[in-house]
Amino acid sequence: MTLNQIKSTLYALILTNKYGLKLRKVNTPVEVTRLRLEYSEVLLSKLNIDVEVIGREKIEQSGQYLIVSNHRSVIDPLVVEIALKDKDVHGLWIAKKELFNSFFFGAFTRNSGSILLDRESSQMGSFFGDIKAAVAEGYSISVSPEGSRNKLDTPLAEFKKGSQIIAVKNRLQMLPVFIRDNTNTVLMESIKHNTKGLKVTIEIGDLIDYKDRSRTLEEAYKHQFNL
Repeated sequence: MTLNQIKSTLYALILTNKYGLKLRKVNTPVEVTRLRLEYSEVLLSKLNIDVEVIGREKIEQSGQYLIVSNHRSVIDPLVVEIALKDKDVHGLWIAKKELFNSFFFGAFTRNSGSILLDRESSQMGSFFGDIKAAVAEGYSISVSPEGSRNKLDTPLAEFKKGSQIIAVKNRLQMLPVFIRDNTNTVLMESIKHNTKGLKVTIEIGDLIDYKDRSRTLEEAYKHQFNL
């Protein structure tokens, strides 16, 4: 690793755990959202990455959604947080068990209200129950339907079926957001070369009705963003 890579990694580790501890001390949706946004802005600023948001006006103030995003890098949730800035939308991310137990992300993931997804579990009742309870409290749910980071040379990996089930079960309108840049490439450019003036563009799509069965979520998402 280069010196800049070591410095960037240590800074991110310290900042992530610092905000993980801060989040442990708050319990209201407004405070949780404020701290996650603050963390996102501080870290992306340190990485010299600006976020351009196209179509922010499509997000209703105080809306409740299933927020559907593509996924290429660990910074994608931060980009989505910034896209929701100044909107009274309090989303909880669905996170894999590995993130809950991670030395790097564990404290932040556990304390930021993330919903645990244990793929090894044969019983998914508690997972869907946690989502239902969060929605009842007024939260939106943020999800990456691809499941894992897309490492392919295509703009989108195949969607898993669970996201559309979540929307239907909880009667959530689906808000599609598409990060147009390969965030992993941008992140590596920052970490390896300390490049200034990097930018990531995220586009907000039109709402997808959870009752519309004419297309799958993947088909509707691709149609929205001409993929």
